[in-house]
Amino acid sequence: MKPQYRLNLFDFLSCLSDILDWISPMLNDHHKQVALIAMRIADALELPAKEQSEIVCAGILHDIGAISLAERMETLKFEYTTGQAHAEMGYHLINIFNPMRKAAELIRFHHVFWNNGEGRFYKGLQVPLGSRILQLADRIALLIDRKKVVLSQADAITERIASVSGSMLEPQLVDIFMELAKKEYFWLDIVSPLINKQLQANIRLDTIRLNNAELLSFASLIRRMIDFRSPFTATHSSGVSATAEHIGILAGMDDYECFELKVAGYLHDLGKLAIPTEILEKPGQLSTDEFNQMRGHTFYTFRALESIRDLSMINQYGSYHHERLDGSGYPFGLERRQLPLGSRVLAVADVFTALTENRPYRKGMTNEQTILILSKMAENNKLDGEIVELVRIHHEEINKVRIKAQEDSRSEYRTFLENIG
Repeated sequence: MKPQYRLNLFDFLSCLSDILDWISPMLNDHHKQVALIAMRIADALELPAKEQSEIVCAGILHDIGAISLAERMETLKFEYTTGQAHAEMGYHLINIFNPMRKAAELIRFHHVFWNNGEGRFYKGLQVPLGSRILQLADRIALLIDRKKVVLSQADAITERIASVSGSMLEPQLVDIFMELAKKEYFWLDIVSPLINKQLQANIRLDTIRLNNAELLSFASLIRRMIDFRSPFTATHSSGVSATAEHIGILAGMDDYECFELKVAGYLHDLGKLAIPTEILEKPGQLSTDEFNQMRGHTFYTFRALESIRDLSMINQYGSYHHERLDGSGYPFGLERRQLPLGSRVLAVADVFTALTENRPYRKGMTNEQTILILSKMAENNKLDGEIVELVRIHHEEINKVRIKAQEDSRSEYRTFLENIG
């Protein structure tokens, strides 16, 4: 086993932010804009570097709980008053990963209105200063019209923000924004294509080192982000992960490789964060545009994980799960000789899980039906025939492993829903 995995948290969160905003051109760089504005305000308050870093982390992911395209569009409305639901969901999605727990707390309260001081608390819980900074930063970012010159909008934006000081926003923070708003660089940085560079230059998020248990916790955080957006997908990654790990054992892969298969199963659909739930939940046939949009998800997975060198093989295992041995797969059109064994195992595990798991709109296929489809794909040089043969021989025990993993995940999902009310 690899003793530690190095993770540059900023690089990964930056990629994750990009994926979240790719769901619509109207959201381009929204998370990073909020993070940058919040960082400027926190710096003007002379908050400690650690607190500033936590605020930036929260800003980069602040709308992670807004799960559908329709809801993401709602968050773009200045007078948006129902944001607490997705803020609560965002909190429960990411608070299981220790390095992100403080950011999760800030996300939880970033839609609580100041309400003349009553917003210091929400349902008996103290609202952190960082949450109030995020609330202000979010409102500022929403008022920027991407089609117009930003400096021409500055006065109107400051007037609008001033108009809700005391009601929506904390006056002390608004006063700090008013001083920042007098400086042209403040506005130009927000809309600059170099916004990522500005964030990285001013925030120090150290590379963290994760042992195997911590890496699984990190991967589980991502799994929840991906799967808990919809009951249609709530247990899919858990099923793929358990299935792939078990097939890997049967295929003679060592403990280290099987562990990385398990992690890859959790991460393999990361790119689906860029796909609207309206598409993911569509029970009927997808249109050509919808299908092409869906095909992009493995590419987004690959690019998001690409910056984490220690996850290189895990990335290949997970991101290549729609590649096919004859080169007809996507997004890279790789052939058998270019696909590591783990990628071929995970491709079979993904198809097996998709066919056998129950979905809200259909029952899972029987083992016989599943094996028939897998065998046909192997005959057509789509899937690895030796791996499919292992599944044929051991299909009952593999399916038991899948069912157990998905039952555990379903129970976790029910608890999650109860927690967010």
